[in-house]
Amino acid sequence: MIYIHLAEGFEEVEALTAADVLRRAGCEAELVSVTGEILVTGTHGIPVTADRLFEDADYADCEMIVLPGGLPGATNLLEHEGLKAQIRAFASEGKRLAAICAAPMILGAHRVIDGKRATIYPGMESHLTGAVPSGETVTVDGNIITGQGPALAMEFALQLVEEVKGKRVRDEVAAGLLYR
Repeated sequence: MIYIHLAEGFEEVEALTAADVLRRAGCEAELVSVTGEILVTGTHGIPVTADRLFEDADYADCEMIVLPGGLPGATNLLEHEGLKAQIRAFASEGKRLAAICAAPMILGAHRVIDGKRATIYPGMESHLTGAVPSGETVTVDGNIITGQGPALAMEFALQLVEEVKGKRVRDEVAAGLLYR
């Protein structure tokens, strides 16, 4: 299971592209609301129905936490105590943590990217606390996958597929999407 987390003000294209592409690859990917409500509104006013509430998520069966950006979405995710605990647990267990746009700041704030290469929305590099900013569009360093922003949502999502299912499946999904 892969959980993509939604807070009020999340970046819609980043969350929904990740969910769509992961599902196309045959992954079990669910949208998880941290708001206490199943309907979450993104930063551009688009309401999205989550698959489950954070309180109902089983992180023992989860292999990856995905954090979309957007503001104030990333800030709202950062402030969620239960998610903070899961992020730290995943980091200590070496399980995958993925964040795009402003959301890598969450990984920096929780000190789970110390010494790792990571990327973030350009101009926000100071929020990669403890990390080595890569400046790349998408960066993978061990169990950490980070991406720069909305226009790179497809590249980021395909990298998530590659991390879970391998390059062959990534290439098949990319071809089906006409991704070049």
